[in-house]
Amino acid sequence: MGEHIVSETNLKSMSELVSLCKRRGFVFQSSEVYGGIGSCWDYGPLGVELKNNLKQSWWKSMTLRDDVVGLDASILMHPLVWKASGHVDTFSDPLVDCKNCKQRFRADHIDLKKPCPNCGTRDSLTEPREFNLMFKTQMGPVEDASSMVYLRPETAQGIFVNFLNVQTTMRKKIPFGIAQIGKAFRNEITPGNFIFRTREFEQMEMQYFVAPGTQRDFFNMWQELRWNWHVSNGMRSEKMKWFQHPEDKLAHYADLAFDVYYEFPMGWDEIEGIHSRTDFDLKGHQELSGKKLEYVDQATNQKYLPYVVETSVGCDRTLLALMCDAYRTENEGDKENERVVLKFHPKLAPIKAAILPLMKKPELEEVASKLHKDLQENYKTDYDVTASIGKRYRRQDEIGTPYCITIDYDTLQDQAVTIRERDSMTQERIALANVKKYLMEKFKF
Repeated sequence: MGEHIVSETNLKSMSELVSLCKRRGFVFQSSEVYGGIGSCWDYGPLGVELKNNLKQSWWKSMTLRDDVVGLDASILMHPLVWKASGHVDTFSDPLVDCKNCKQRFRADHIDLKKPCPNCGTRDSLTEPREFNLMFKTQMGPVEDASSMVYLRPETAQGIFVNFLNVQTTMRKKIPFGIAQIGKAFRNEITPGNFIFRTREFEQMEMQYFVAPGTQRDFFNMWQELRWNWHVSNGMRSEKMKWFQHPEDKLAHYADLAFDVYYEFPMGWDEIEGIHSRTDFDLKGHQELSGKKLEYVDQATNQKYLPYVVETSVGCDRTLLALMCDAYRTENEGDKENERVVLKFHPKLAPIKAAILPLMKKPELEEVASKLHKDLQENYKTDYDVTASIGKRYRRQDEIGTPYCITIDYDTLQDQAVTIRERDSMTQERIALANVKKYLMEKFKF
């Protein structure tokens, strides 16, 4: 084929992506048959593959190192964990209500001196009141104050309360980190923008324990590593930037914080935070539990509470950013040549290759089915024999499949197939016996 020359546009609005996600099986509204439930989403067959690939990329980047190990802590924890961490007393948003339309707003997101932003009524907003964002539930058969527990609002505390367990069993020396992927829950007042801000979400967090006084050097190290990880997943660096939290806006546990921002269709917003948490968390748990959580340096016999550098990635937000970043419309307005394509990095693509018999004929399907079964031993593949080959190509482009493999009548003679590459749409003729080796070379990451 000739050179692939196109005019290309990025995603223009979130509604375009929401439509694609529903149409192609990436993300569905939770409980949709009942009208849905606010800001909760279900990942469909392609969405869960994409999400698992993203989590695997993060997990490898963290744990294929000598200084980071993994953990999977319980969602339900002793309620005093959240007292020690400061969440019971400080994890809240200022809330105001409109007395006319009953709409609720975060007080720090609106001008309290102006009319209601929803209905325009003057002097209708209540005084701000603090609204704790943690979900409460009951543990055990009796519902009273003593049985109350929380759904965790972050995964980090499970790491902190297991610091000594991990350090001693794995014989780790400072500096070292503990990584975890898990669900967290926040009763957000103003969720929205699809899967960007939800009440149930997944975090990928790593807490790196260092000697006091060394935290800034390790902070700088992790800043560089985390930026490079996003780029390694195919994210365009020109669509990202750093944002430093001003001192008067820092979280209660931090003395320094930078966020990785991505330029979404609705504007710039956070996908990952790098935080210097000092010894706030370990100190809080040591004081309230009465258990010593100090690290003992065997070389110097020195005892101290480690300082912590945290990297915290929103899995759902990063997935959304990757989908926004990958979304392209080529030759827009040209009915014959227009296509929507998700240009995922191949390691993240939910389907790695599509097997496409040219026609629905037994002799072609026999060869295609055998190849499909063979490739499935290593890769998530799709088998599609419905509609014209051009329409099938477009379907695979729209879900981000890197390679389409066509079995035609020539295959029966020369034992070769046509492999089409997603982004350039160039085609190669490859021997059937070499297809797996061909893909293995392409998927070396």
